Amino acid sequence: MARTPSTMLALGTPAPKFSLPDTVSGKIVTNLDFASKPLLIMFICNHCPFVKHVRFELAKLGKKYSAFGVGICAISSNDIILHPQDSPAMMKLEAEEAGYSFPYLYDETQSVAKAFDAACTPDYFLFDREHRLVYRGQLDDSRPGNSIPVSGKDLRTAIDNLLAGKPISHDQRPSLGCNIKWK
Repeated sequence: MARTPSTMLALGTPAPKFSLPDTVSGKIVTNLDFASKPLLIMFICNHCPFVKHVRFELAKLGKKYSAFGVGICAISSNDIILHPQDSPAMMKLEAEEAGYSFPYLYDETQSVAKAFDAACTPDYFLFDREHRLVYRGQLDDSRPGNSIPVSGKDLRTAIDNLLAGKPISHDQRPSLGCNIKWK
């Protein structure tokens, strides 16, 4: 299991534009669908052990924070020739099995992952209502095999502070996961 850290894109960076198909609904989802809302973008995939480790926490996050007006999307950018388990059909099944209530988008060209400077799965990017980056980093300290329970505390704290109008600490730890499978 390769361990790749997130690149820690500069805070304040504007959210890159995207227009991608949702593997569940079949609809095209764009960044404009979330105008004037906080926006959480998560780069994930189906087969990564790090994502499998947190998948139910991601589903809980999606249900809780979408109710508070946070736009949430997951994106898979992996090369499906080498990793067919990450194909759009398999993504749809994973979204249903994991209980994802947010769009699970497929980035076939990998251009969106490159625009975000995403490096690993999972990789999290939280933007404010003006779509400026306020958090990038880990979900929490839990990793497969380290016996720390999955809580989502780091990302949850950032989202809670954003919604409450409180400052978000700049002391952010990189996410850690499998590298994105580039073509």
